[in-house]
Amino acid sequence: MNGAVALDRIRIVLSRTSHPGNIGAAARAMKTMGLARLYLVEPASFPDPIADARASGANDVLEAARVVSTLDEALDGTILSAAVTGRRRERSVPVRLARDAAPELAAYAEQGEVALVFGTETSGLTNEDVERCSFPVSIPANPAFPSLNLGAAVQLLCYELRMAALAPTAPVEPLPDLASFDEIEGFHRHLERAMTASGFYDPANPKRLLQRVRRMFGRIRLEREEVNILRGIIGALERKSD
Repeated sequence: MNGAVALDRIRIVLSRTSHPGNIGAAARAMKTMGLARLYLVEPASFPDPIADARASGANDVLEAARVVSTLDEALDGTILSAAVTGRRRERSVPVRLARDAAPELAAYAEQGEVALVFGTETSGLTNEDVERCSFPVSIPANPAFPSLNLGAAVQLLCYELRMAALAPTAPVEPLPDLASFDEIEGFHRHLERAMTASGFYDPANPKRLLQRVRRMFGRIRLEREEVNILRGIIGALERKSD
């Protein structure tokens, strides 16, 4: 594994960060571990001198940061993403510990872009945010006092990613050609249109159908060819109904 290549393809995504100091602390944590790809989703204040001060020498990471308006934009082009969460919630796939997830993220970073997503300081990520990621990740903190500030959480995950990326590994089988985030989202939009046109799905009375469908497909890692097959089936059914 080429560790430098893997680290260069890892995005750290901070979603709706409320305090600019935490953005600076995250940038510093990233740089100490050799990561530089910072994405900010609707930060409350950025750029900000407080972020610059907390970065403490990692201002180049801040200057290169990409500010976007949605998580979808931050994940566009990725092939694997992990949502960092400490909350119990209904999940499509089991939560994984940071140390267990890091090797897979680092391995797929050899193949394409991957992302690690962090939520707000107070409430973390929404259920919708978690469902847009490939799997949830947690830090095994003291259950009696699990609170970690954002900078510390970023530091811990970046450390695990660096250790995984730089660890010598034996030759392994080629990784599956996973569908990218935008390909999977395109499939879900296509499926929603087809379900609506057929009358199976009523947008006026959605209940939790789309959420359950997303969770169902979230239990597997869809490959690019599989997405193409599924969209081909949907397209053929649409043409038949016409």
